[in-house]
Amino acid sequence: MSSHARVRAEPASSPDCAEAVTRRYQALALARCGRQQEAAELCLAIVEEESDGRTWLASEVVAALEAPDLGFAGDLAAILTALERGSVWRPAWTGNHTRPVAEARLSTSKLRHDLDQLLHLRRQGVALPLGEIIADYEAALKRLAGLGATRAPLTDGDESTIGRAFGRLVHVADAPRVARALSPSWDRLQVQRRYRKSRPNVVVIDEFLAPEALQSLLRFCQDSTIWAGNRYAHGRLSSLFFTGFNAPLVLQIAEEIRDAFPLLIGERHPLRQLWAFKNTEVLPGDCSIHADFAAVNVNFWITPDDANLHSDSGGMVVYDLEAPLSWSFGQYNERPDLIRDLIARHRPRAIRIPYRQNRAIIFNSDLFHGTEAVCFRPDYLSHRVNVTMLYGDRRQDEHHAEPEPMQHTPTEVVAAWRSAALSRRRNWP
Repeated sequence: MSSHARVRAEPASSPDCAEAVTRRYQALALARCGRQQEAAELCLAIVEEESDGRTWLASEVVAALEAPDLGFAGDLAAILTALERGSVWRPAWTGNHTRPVAEARLSTSKLRHDLDQLLHLRRQGVALPLGEIIADYEAALKRLAGLGATRAPLTDGDESTIGRAFGRLVHVADAPRVARALSPSWDRLQVQRRYRKSRPNVVVIDEFLAPEALQSLLRFCQDSTIWAGNRYAHGRLSSLFFTGFNAPLVLQIAEEIRDAFPLLIGERHPLRQLWAFKNTEVLPGDCSIHADFAAVNVNFWITPDDANLHSDSGGMVVYDLEAPLSWSFGQYNERPDLIRDLIARHRPRAIRIPYRQNRAIIFNSDLFHGTEAVCFRPDYLSHRVNVTMLYGDRRQDEHHAEPEPMQHTPTEVVAAWRSAALSRRRNWP
């Protein structure tokens, strides 16, 4: 852990403010000293007893990312994830004290994915009572077979059966640091030059990760029950830094990316967010166009090529068009109708990047982009997995050419430099 990163505590809203601040300092100090279980137990008390306890802990994770002190950010994020998504099996210190998973919703696509994952873990010989959990999942999936694409809250019966595992950390695979995470096969300086000279700023790197890092990351994504987000169409699942996409190897990759590109990222653009998405079903093309308000977007794919049934698809399209400065998070990230209308009026160049395992795309994060049609084999180990790491703020990136004001901009929008997902004070989901 970095010695220069600060230990701080935000003002608390409890009746005894001084005592609350002291507890927060103690929790951070324990985590920094590596006393994770003691820190977690104190954080649990803070979250349960103080109305802003969760917001405080989430903000400390973001502050550690900004420091940057990625190791400490990972330790705190692991505590937060365990408090919200721990199970009776993982981590060990939770014991029988587990909290309900907030806003958990059942969907047939996630139930099917989780069942396939549990069967995979059983084949791997994971030492857990998986037979009983699998039976509960099979019963729930049969009961909800007619649910379609909708999501439903867990019933009391669900809570007592699959609720022990659904959306929780049942098993997390080890993904330790390796000797070298990024492959030495590509030239760092050349990539930076290509990025700075290209218009728009888009560069593709093959053989991005070192083989050991690629295989370890793939195992982590396949074996870890971290795929909590299921609010997306077409069976897409997400795992965020705050919900389990967090391991020493993941943070090592983020660190090495930062250090590999001192002219693009370096110390100026701290890591803002990282996540992974998994496609469990066929995804139609042109249905996920969006922008991410950061300075630099690093996106890479890790599933083997032979899983892709359409070798000329499954990749990404990046448009030579930046999101208007006046658009809000909801518009540039959740309004594909507005984005399509903007693209139809401006007719930007579309840059197609076909899918390849271990291929990375580094680009100006404000550019509209989306996943091409995805048709991978339906077996569990063939799900398409992509990883995204976002660095910096748009207004601090000297490589951005600020676009001219857009005509016909919706009048109801409010200015936003960056996504609410990157806001330091966001009340994280």
